[in-house]
Amino acid sequence: METASCPVACAVESLSHTRLEECYQCGKCTAGCPMAAHMDAPPTRLIRLLQLGETNRALRADSIWQCVSCQTCSTRCPQKVDCAAVMDALRQLSYEQGTASPAERRTVAFQKAFLDNIRRYGRLNEIPLIAVFKGQVFLRDRSLPFLVSDAGLGPQLQKRKKLHLVGEKVRDREVVARIFARATGSPASNGGAQ
Repeated sequence: METASCPVACAVESLSHTRLEECYQCGKCTAGCPMAAHMDAPPTRLIRLLQLGETNRALRADSIWQCVSCQTCSTRCPQKVDCAAVMDALRQLSYEQGTASPAERRTVAFQKAFLDNIRRYGRLNEIPLIAVFKGQVFLRDRSLPFLVSDAGLGPQLQKRKKLHLVGEKVRDREVVARIFARATGSPASNGGAQ
């Protein structure tokens, strides 16, 4: 792709395994997107921004964080442009380049904490998830209100048996380790499971 900001556009193409110039702006992706009405730049426009070299606008768009990864856009594309993968690539690059807002960075922190929790225990273990996520965000943002914002929910959830103070572990965590290894392309290990 020949654009003024080829490093970003080329990175998007490499990460998404799709060719941006294949998009001819038919709009089927946006027409099928359940979030398009709420986006500042729906899928068609994001692809066009990248085609025109407006990568900073694409990286700063709220749309990339509003995408629910339903794959409708990619499925509908007659040119097989993987719009959902482009959104993923833009989120990754936005995070890496520091253009993601604090709220968006919290979303990424939660996703990482969630996946690490599953990798470690084989299923969701709420207390360690909350501790790791809230702890990481607090250390980065120094926001005491965020740290204690959900404290009142704990007793209510426990009363309804929705919060388990002692989590369970999957018996055969090697299966979980193999799933993560296959998804990331790395050799299987116990993923730090204890």
